[in-house]
Amino acid sequence: MPENFTTPELLAPAGNFEKLEVAIHYGADAVYLAGKDFSLRNLTHNFTEPEMADAINLAHKNGVKVYVACNIYSRNHEQERLADFLKCLGDMGPDAVIIADPGIILLAGKLIPHVDIHLSTQSNTTNYNALEFWKQTGVTRVNLARELSLKEIRDISKRNILETETFIHGAMCISYSGRCLLSNFLTRRDSNRGACSHPCRWKYRVEEEQRPGQYHSLMEDERGTYIFNSKDLCMVQFIPELIKAGITSLKIEGRMKGVSYLASVVKTYREAIDAFVRSPKNFQVTEQWKKELALVYHREYSTGFYFNSPDEIMPNYANYHTGLIHAFIGRAKTCVPGNRVTLDVKNKISRGDEVEIMVPEGIPVKSRVKNIIDASGMTIENGQPNSSPTLELEHPCRPGDIIRKVSS
Repeated sequence: MPENFTTPELLAPAGNFEKLEVAIHYGADAVYLAGKDFSLRNLTHNFTEPEMADAINLAHKNGVKVYVACNIYSRNHEQERLADFLKCLGDMGPDAVIIADPGIILLAGKLIPHVDIHLSTQSNTTNYNALEFWKQTGVTRVNLARELSLKEIRDISKRNILETETFIHGAMCISYSGRCLLSNFLTRRDSNRGACSHPCRWKYRVEEEQRPGQYHSLMEDERGTYIFNSKDLCMVQFIPELIKAGITSLKIEGRMKGVSYLASVVKTYREAIDAFVRSPKNFQVTEQWKKELALVYHREYSTGFYFNSPDEIMPNYANYHTGLIHAFIGRAKTCVPGNRVTLDVKNKISRGDEVEIMVPEGIPVKSRVKNIIDASGMTIENGQPNSSPTLELEHPCRPGDIIRKVSS
């Protein structure tokens, strides 16, 4: 690999403790998470302070870094609580805190100078002079604005002013670097304080003033008009270009997504990054990567603003991907000889069903469910949601592996 290439960090979301374990299991180099307050995803479970301390310890034991999101735009009445929260974080020892508000940056610099500050994408950083400014405030990394092109990102990253971070997969926000007031106006839920109701995903129609009750789509489509509904970002085909651009950290969106989504996306990008680093000249996007990313719920994929292509940033008119989706059965808790695995069942599983074991490396292993045993040791026909049976499979798996039912 040429000397001027560095392997970027793969940064994954961790909306709760289980998602943290999944991100670690499938190869993330770092995770970002948040407490119960002061982040932009307050509708997720997030972490209590004791849970966050445990999460940081677990991640560090596995060689994974932890960045804590504290990226709201704060109000006067929150300043004392913010200071207390930052002091608590300082004692826990995360690798960085993600901030957008200059006031919180000032507080963090004073109260926890030993913790790195990463600038949130909410701060709309679009040029290298802005990085020079943020460097003077103590920021060590900038999550660049989503509306930048890859060329602009490369020009910034190559100057080595600060570490750079960009999103490479997940939901895109229709507004400027995620700073939107649509939710505030329509539902009185503040999107810049973690309570967004996602009205950009709603369907809108036109009503002519003199014809009340007669609604018209803005486009000739029976599904209605999703005029604010952006496509999802997917950059797996362009891993070489991202790495060559000198970006420090490649970030996956999705603290509110499920564990099956997280496993598929982290595993795929881990393999793609490693494949390029291992042999840049022989890098090819595999059909398995495409298949894996197609299996998760998503809107139509695009490359966002990376290549300045108008077609890529057109609204998404279909609500969700409706193709083949494998049902998430659960995560392996314990595995014993005889290819027996105990798990908490999320979707019904029956004897004879074909499942896939999503191993951290390589193609998922197909296996038939030979037997299902309940907690009393009795053989049963079905494992129902919210139960914890033992499945006897044709092939072994490891604790933490995702088990999913193959769709017919």
